[in-house]
Amino acid sequence: MPVKVNEIVRKLSPAQRKKVEARAAALVSEEMSLRDLRKARKLTQSRVAKTLGIAQDSVSRLEKRSDLLLSTLRKTVKAMGGDVRIVAEFPDRAPVVLSELSEDAPPRKSSRKRARAHA
Repeated sequence: MPVKVNEIVRKLSPAQRKKVEARAAALVSEEMSLRDLRKARKLTQSRVAKTLGIAQDSVSRLEKRSDLLLSTLRKTVKAMGGDVRIVAEFPDRAPVVLSELSEDAPPRKSSRKRARAHA
């Protein structure tokens, strides 16, 4: 018979419950929409719009979009005082922060030696 999570939580000691609630809050805070992030930073749409040089209603529309250009996301997060890092996650290795996606980072030269054609 399935057991409901509320039943399990009720059986925990107050200390265990507090630990579970703290971890749940931490997990929730790790994932936010742009709107949630702006609110967590205690910023209004008008203030972000002013920083970006756009109208407030444009910030509202931007927050509702599910598909953004990386440059738009970067500018919006920067207007909130942050930076964007892209992390690739794979099941068979540790997460990797992708480089060379920043606007001001010059592309690195490849470490591989180029094959020379013999004539």
